[in-house]
Amino acid sequence: MNALATLALSGRADLGAIAAWVPPRASVLDLGCADGLLLKYLKQSREVRGYGIEISDANVLACVKNDVNVIQSDLEAGLAGFDAGSFDYVILSQTLQAMRHTEEIIMEMLRVGRQGIVSFPNFGYWPQRLQIMLGRMPLSDVLPYLWYNTPNVHLCTLADFEDFCATHSVRILERIAMQDGRRVLIAPNLRGSVAVYRFEKA
Repeated sequence: MNALATLALSGRADLGAIAAWVPPRASVLDLGCADGLLLKYLKQSREVRGYGIEISDANVLACVKNDVNVIQSDLEAGLAGFDAGSFDYVILSQTLQAMRHTEEIIMEMLRVGRQGIVSFPNFGYWPQRLQIMLGRMPLSDVLPYLWYNTPNVHLCTLADFEDFCATHSVRILERIAMQDGRRVLIAPNLRGSVAVYRFEKA
């Protein structure tokens, strides 16, 4: 099975959007890289050079099996082991909402990399708004945890993330909102369940 097929079977449309933004032979740092599937795809299809950072023992082993360079580390401890400007792109996919030090990790992404790419579940997606109106914490495909066992600590909407960027000297270069793997162009903060952003220092 080739890398493209593997990526398609992962059920993660945001990974396809992220991969499309990374040019051939770029250097990449993938934070919270899980099993290394994205880096494997980028390495095979774009000749990308890079590393993943992952804390889970099982995921680190999966990265090794996928022939991905991986460093076992806790992202909450920061990226002090990397020099400024070490990478072209630093990626944080579906992990931003689980970070306790959100502001710090985004600033570190832009210190270590020329550009940052993040994806996260959009808390402003309309079914989740409806669940809150009905008095319940949202439960969905992109937010599958119950209120008492969720790893998510800092959920946000597209508007929230864009406000953050505006007040932290971060320039948004591209944005994609998605639902069921399709791009949402009309009312993305209401109709998109997942957001993907590419950004740099302003």
